[in-house]
Amino acid sequence: MYGPDGLESYMSKQFKTTLVLVFGIFLGVCASLTSNVLANKEEAKGLPLDQLRNFSDIFSRIKSDYVEDVTDEALLEHAIRGMLSGLDPHSTYLNADEYNELRIGTSGEFGGLGIQVGMEDGFVTVISTIDDTPAYKAGLESGDLIIRLDDKTVKGMTLNEAVKVMRGKPGTDIELTVVRDGEDKPLKFVVTRDIIKVKSVKNRMLDPGYGYIRISNFQSKTAPQLLDAINKLKEENKAELKGLILDLRNNPGGVLNAAAEVSDMFIDKGKLVYTEGRIDNSHYEYNAKPGDVLDGAPVVVLINGGSASASEIVAGALQDHKRAIVMGSKSFGKGSVQTIQELRSGGAVKITTARYFTPAGRSIQGEGITPDIILDKYTVTSADDDSITRIKESDLNNHISNPTKSDEAIKNAEDESDEAKKNGKVLATEDYQLHEALLLLKGLSLYNRS
Repeated sequence: MYGPDGLESYMSKQFKTTLVLVFGIFLGVCASLTSNVLANKEEAKGLPLDQLRNFSDIFSRIKSDYVEDVTDEALLEHAIRGMLSGLDPHSTYLNADEYNELRIGTSGEFGGLGIQVGMEDGFVTVISTIDDTPAYKAGLESGDLIIRLDDKTVKGMTLNEAVKVMRGKPGTDIELTVVRDGEDKPLKFVVTRDIIKVKSVKNRMLDPGYGYIRISNFQSKTAPQLLDAINKLKEENKAELKGLILDLRNNPGGVLNAAAEVSDMFIDKGKLVYTEGRIDNSHYEYNAKPGDVLDGAPVVVLINGGSASASEIVAGALQDHKRAIVMGSKSFGKGSVQTIQELRSGGAVKITTARYFTPAGRSIQGEGITPDIILDKYTVTSADDDSITRIKESDLNNHISNPTKSDEAIKNAEDESDEAKKNGKVLATEDYQLHEALLLLKGLSLYNRS
């Protein structure tokens, strides 16, 4: 279906068409390409002559009257870009240089900032930041509007032009001026470009029996990496997991097949996702194969406004099959599929060719996934009560003994409880949503065993 790196060598034909699930332009990881399809050509239809004459008149007027000389090639490229940008935010034209940038982005390692962006009201909007990248460390957030790049205003730039400015030699700085909801004035961030290396899957144990996996984006190898991560958690736990938290917050999407494969790991039968469009090759349906990597152990999925595209497919599939509790805030709402077609010029055109639907037939386009449990992002501070020594029954002189447990066993249990509370306090202050997800997961685990 797709090459080992998510991008196959180019065909010598006029077009090479590849089905993709993307959002905007990745400055850390560009959209991966998957599921090759050939675009069927519709019969030529009559062109609107009046509009063509209008175009010709305007073209001639610009050539003769515009204050500066403009080449025919530049005008035609502007016309193509305008034609595509007028369709939807995700359809665009890529000249040879821009298409090369896209291919570089799919290599998994290049110079950039580590953000995934789109266009909103003429400004660049941050969809999400990539974990452990310069943009992430600088403090950029999902929803930020970038209005200036160094001394250049973003207004009037195309998305591709803005991306080209933000990319650059690793080690060089760029100042981003950002408008953020809730802030009285624009914020400025100095971000140092770096080589962006993206690790799709991370894992760790939260508590004995309860694992945590973070998927930052969906690449062609995400599913096998996820399986490896789950096996590592089982080895560390020295037993089957009691439950798992799957963190898809600020995950902008990626490869469609990867999203289906990840969903399939937890669902043993039924539809996972399907796509519909005008052309025959835009109709796909992905169905689950038997087997559940967790053998039915409860799953909590975390999402937020930075969860888009492929991450919404996973959340929607697990939600519709009632295989997981989805927790957090409403997702971004990108429910469309794009096709990239290589042109003879060396450039490419990216066109929205289909919508995708969750197993229950829901289109989340413009709507997003509504969590089962809505939990906004909060900051929790810990009260300093270390100076307070709480007295327990076991601290009292001449307390009567426990007929079933020794004083030593009681003391060990108290120490374990205190340590658990300490760990829980740290988790709550570091990531309140994750803390609440863990509490929910423990409750689900107890319910399943009852």
